[in-house]
Amino acid sequence: MQSELDLKKIVHDHGYKATPQRLAILSVFSKNHRPFSAEEIYKKLKKTGTDLVTIYRTLTSFEKGGVLKRVDLRKDSVQFELAHGHHHHIVCTICGRVEDFDDCDLETVTKKIVSKSAHFKSIREHSLELFGVCRKCS
Repeated sequence: MQSELDLKKIVHDHGYKATPQRLAILSVFSKNHRPFSAEEIYKKLKKTGTDLVTIYRTLTSFEKGGVLKRVDLRKDSVQFELAHGHHHHIVCTICGRVEDFDDCDLETVTKKIVSKSAHFKSIREHSLELFGVCRKCS
């Protein structure tokens, strides 16, 4: 878990003011280490008076600024997570459990794809989400 000072530094380093709402939104991500939708964040912060519109605006702004990244986990709403460290996700299609993994070794595959591509010269980033059934649901 990151301290409030660390969160303020993240916000400032990306060119934003460290408002209480922005820090509260970031703290949800730093305390839980998993992707969240705007609605899930709203439920966690409802008692603080942070409204849903502010959450949507902040998530969008933080995504553009590189603080957060959008993750497609095939859920009903867009999910976001902190944009630090390269990793991927395994998602249970029954209960929705999400687990991170970081050993994807796609460098060989991406080189092969680019070498066979008629239009692409390089791949700068990638995203990989795997969908299956967790042990608890199987």
